[in-house]
Amino acid sequence: MIVKIHGTNHSNFNPYQKQFNKQAETVSKQPQSDKLQISDQAKKMQQGDKVQSQREVRVSEIKQAVENGTYQVDSKETARKMLSFWSKG
Repeated sequence: MIVKIHGTNHSNFNPYQKQFNKQAETVSKQPQSDKLQISDQAKKMQQGDKVQSQREVRVSEIKQAVENGTYQVDSKETARKMLSFWSKG
């Protein structure tokens, strides 16, 4: 006599199927909606049109100075700020 065994779940019975179906029903009943959250910092950035225009003026001035060859870099000040920045970490 030969008996074939096809594993422990040979009858295709899934004891977790009932729980899975309940979860699927719960998920499908919930209304789908998209949400958008903007941080306080992002809101401040959106309101910063005045700052943006001032920055554009400053960048324009620097670009012109670079193009004219009159832009001067203070190497000691740059080094001081770099050391200050990296020593905070």
